[in-house]
Amino acid sequence: MLFRSMDGGKTGVTMGLNIIPGVLIICTFVIMLSFGAGEGGYTGGAYEGIALLPQIGNKFKFILEPLLGFDSDIALTVPLTALGSASAAISLIPGMLASGSITGDNMAVFTAMCMCWSGYLSTHVAMMDSLGMPENSGKAIISHTIGGLVAGISAHLIYIVFM
Repeated sequence: MLFRSMDGGKTGVTMGLNIIPGVLIICTFVIMLSFGAGEGGYTGGAYEGIALLPQIGNKFKFILEPLLGFDSDIALTVPLTALGSASAAISLIPGMLASGSITGDNMAVFTAMCMCWSGYLSTHVAMMDSLGMPENSGKAIISHTIGGLVAGISAHLIYIVFM
């Protein structure tokens, strides 16, 4: 019986190691698409990229603002980063607050969406594969996508009602 519990620990560690590449790839990809060059141009430093997501955010502002309260073009970065890692997404918020590009409403939406989208793209495939049920990955991803959108819209509406 002792060895079975040890096998469970081994499975958990293996699953954790299988998740790491997805977290790194997704978070790096989103950050590279979110931010442009630094003050002195491209230096290879953190938070440098091609700034494509803010442009996309501006094109869909007519949807994002009424549903999620995103009036800043950079706000889309937080929930998309949460697809890889919620903690990486949350680490973006202090800089956004300091620059004044997000509001309390945005914070409520970020919290709701990050809780639901906490790394699901980086974890579901590896997790379902480790459990021997890779066919359930798509169902899990779809349900979390819908849940995150509903959570974000609900948080925005509740914030508007109570604030």
